[in-house]
Amino acid sequence: MKLNKLGATVALLTAATAALALPSFLTDFKKLASPKAGTALAKESCGICHNGMKIKEFNPYGADLKKEMDAAKTKKITPEILAKIANKDSDGDGVKNGDEIKAGTLPGDKNSK
Repeated sequence: MKLNKLGATVALLTAATAALALPSFLTDFKKLASPKAGTALAKESCGICHNGMKIKEFNPYGADLKKEMDAAKTKKITPEILAKIANKDSDGDGVKNGDEIKAGTLPGDKNSK
């Protein structure tokens, strides 16, 4: 019984640590972008900027966003940075990033437009 409690405690602490380690990028992005409820953009998490759960790999939108953040020497997503890439078509699907965000589609996924 003690082993089960220990295992549960370790699992809980591991999950809590992982949650605390996540950057505020997703929260900041969703606050600034205000995606429409129920859209692909509102439902997505890390895949807005990353290739699925491969956090070290950026999709085209994430790469453009990172490039602008690096140029601004900031680790925060700002309205100005989003505006700089709003007229780009990062994923090459023929729809500008800003228009995809307004529509609730994913600007880093060419199949989402």
